[in-house]
Amino acid sequence: MLIVLLYATLCTFNALAQERVERVLMLSEIYELADSHSKSIKSSSAALVEAEQGVREAKSRHLPEVNLSVMASYLGDGLLTDRDFSNAMNVDMPHFGNNFAVEAAQLIYGGGAVSNGVAMAKLKQEMASVDLAESRSRVRFMLTAFYLDLYKLHNLLRVYDRNITLAETLIETTRSRERQGIVLANDITRYELRLQNIALARRRIVNGIEILNANIVEMLGLNPATYILPDENILSQTPLLQGEAHWQSEATEHSHDLERSALGIKMSEAGVRLARSEKLPHLAVVAANHFDGPITIEVPVINNNFNYWFVGLKLSWSLSSLWKANQGVKRAKFATQVAQSRYDEAKERLTLAVKSDYIKYKESFDDLDTYRKSLQLAEENYSVVEMRYKNDMAIATDMVDAANELLNAELQLANSQIAILFQYYKLKSTTGNI
Repeated sequence: MLIVLLYATLCTFNALAQERVERVLMLSEIYELADSHSKSIKSSSAALVEAEQGVREAKSRHLPEVNLSVMASYLGDGLLTDRDFSNAMNVDMPHFGNNFAVEAAQLIYGGGAVSNGVAMAKLKQEMASVDLAESRSRVRFMLTAFYLDLYKLHNLLRVYDRNITLAETLIETTRSRERQGIVLANDITRYELRLQNIALARRRIVNGIEILNANIVEMLGLNPATYILPDENILSQTPLLQGEAHWQSEATEHSHDLERSALGIKMSEAGVRLARSEKLPHLAVVAANHFDGPITIEVPVINNNFNYWFVGLKLSWSLSSLWKANQGVKRAKFATQVAQSRYDEAKERLTLAVKSDYIKYKESFDDLDTYRKSLQLAEENYSVVEMRYKNDMAIATDMVDAANELLNAELQLANSQIAILFQYYKLKSTTGNI
């Protein structure tokens, strides 16, 4: 029954494999594909384009304003009275009125409103750029976690396959000994039960690989039939253990949270300058040309067109802003203080996060040394128990226990090798340099 189950599992796996297109991908290739196809990165890229357009819009306020107006109207008759409203009389009016005007104004000085508006737009563009970098970093770390888990599961699959072969060999050996009357049939049952448990665990690993593969393929926009195989040389890329000071320096230089908080301070300071600019006068060069008719300032009305133009300087100053704008300035100053507090909080949070990740990163190297030693001891123990079992000096339970210990040691070592890479990329993600 067990052999039939294993055969059916292998046949199903082979059938699926035939439909797939296997593709070996390195992490660098996955990052390139993510930059082109990730929906999250595309959304952040669109936001950056919008912010760039905002900068161009803010700069356009330096350009002159030109207004053109054309109007046709119907004029009713006029009414003429004395100052005491007596002796009223109608005044005939030409009923068709027209107005054509061209007005232009070029701001010379606006209290810094335009230049500070441009500066604010540029800061928003920088913020959008940081958001894009953070989105890219977040997607890359997510894909890295999927990729490393995929490699770990493939590695575990090989470990289970070796143990299935080992268990089948042990079953055949035990059957031979059972025919010789050396062991009981119950010993064979023990091994078959263990083999069945291993096969069940293997099937779950295969399902886990299917899920991770589907996640990566979807995020990269690949053909759903693509079956990703991790780079076998990835463990050779295990980094050297670097000190915490290095990672703290990397975080200070590249952290997206810290950069965003610093930009928040600059934006608040720009907000203070914008609020102050409302208190200052505006000076502009103005020019206009008007072509109006009829001329209604004379009585009787002159039914002619009148053209006039002018060029001059226009000074405008909202005196009420001298006391109204103070509230906006105070609010902007408070916002700057809040932004500075958030920066300090982000820096403290980042320092603690890097320290925590570094401790786990360093711990993963210690775990690897421990699991290597454990695997060595488990292999030695299995060899000794196997030799004693063949010489009838150990029972079946001892053999099962030794095999389980060997399996666990192999699994722990495989996991610990991947854990180092995961903690390394976790540190890079935290520092914003992935």
